[in-house]
Amino acid sequence: MHPNRLLRLAAATLAAGVLLTACGTGTEGGSGGGNEKITLNVNLFGNFGYQDLYAEYQKSHPNITIQERTAAYNDHHRDLITHLATGSGAGDIEGVDTGFIAQMRERGNLFVDLGKDRQSEYLDWKWAASLAKDGKQVGYGTDVGGLAICYRRDLFEKAGMPFDRDQVSAAWGSGWDQYIEFGKRYAAKAPAGSAFFDGGGQLFNAIIGQAPVGYYNEDNAIVVGTSPDVRKAWDLTVKAIQSNLSAKLIGSSQEWNNGFAKDQFATIACPAWMMTKIKDQAKHAAGKWDVASVPGGGGNWGGSYLTVPKQGKHIEEAKKLAAWLTAPEQQAKVFTARGNLPSIPALYDKPDIAQYKDAFFNNAPVGQLFTTAAKQLKPQHQGPRAGDVQTTIRDALVRIEQGKQSSDESWKQMVSDVERLAK
Repeated sequence: MHPNRLLRLAAATLAAGVLLTACGTGTEGGSGGGNEKITLNVNLFGNFGYQDLYAEYQKSHPNITIQERTAAYNDHHRDLITHLATGSGAGDIEGVDTGFIAQMRERGNLFVDLGKDRQSEYLDWKWAASLAKDGKQVGYGTDVGGLAICYRRDLFEKAGMPFDRDQVSAAWGSGWDQYIEFGKRYAAKAPAGSAFFDGGGQLFNAIIGQAPVGYYNEDNAIVVGTSPDVRKAWDLTVKAIQSNLSAKLIGSSQEWNNGFAKDQFATIACPAWMMTKIKDQAKHAAGKWDVASVPGGGGNWGGSYLTVPKQGKHIEEAKKLAAWLTAPEQQAKVFTARGNLPSIPALYDKPDIAQYKDAFFNNAPVGQLFTTAAKQLKPQHQGPRAGDVQTTIRDALVRIEQGKQSSDESWKQMVSDVERLAK
């Protein structure tokens, strides 16, 4: 373990003190149960939109300090797996993406059972995805992805393209081939330095997210090398790359973050949680972004969970905080403040959710768009290494974007790399 990580762990242990039970998980956060100060470490990837909620919870629990630590997507999940294996280093609460939740439920004995009291609140498939084999619940769902396309209406206008969201949706509504053709017309007159989309890995995730079967079949067998849907998503993405439409950026990298600020791409595959990233990285372009329907309609990409590792020092307090952060009232607040789509369907028909319009995205009716998508969503089965498979495919597409391999060469290596993950 890295020395700095050991120091952070030691500091967290010293700050934690004696295990203390905090009472209440209601919408106002309840009240703290005692006077001894404790710190709850919440380890996440990206922005879950919790900062205002932390302040609210700490106000009603004056003995609790919440410390959030964020890391890059892959680093976060790999660190968590390492900490589970070594028995130390995990946070009191750990965020887990849908691509990694199967790995965590296989390690269900290392997580606190969150019980079944909240089962009726959740989408059936969202609740089931984080159930361990013995029926224990290892994670509270935070959000679901859905799919749309976020785009820069000002860049479209400068290129002489349709920029009204209804016109844009209609232009590529029948499928990804039409999206690519739209992109070719955009590229012909695009402002200098602006590609059509951000990167091949992100585009692929959206396309495969519409397929009935993704990387695994229901028997937990990897089907990447034989699936016609995976091959179709690959071929469409390569077609877009070879048409010089990609900005060649890797999602969540610093270069990708800079791409927002420098207007380096005009569209991005946009699950609901992507709106948070856009708001964080493209503050200068507020009101210039808009949201259109995804080509072909439907699909899902991402969504997350909060888990409580058993190695934590404050398990009861962590359980209550995780329950409170994911309660319906808090999921609604996160959606209207940041854009993460709730995983609790009772919220979808509430006026403040269904009729919500986001000023950052030119008052796009994101509530209607994403709740409609969520109601129609048919989730894929997520196998144990789905997140790693996704990363392997992304890396293969990057090799094509960088001119290091042909499509056939990179496909062959990717299939071989994925097959090794199954061993």
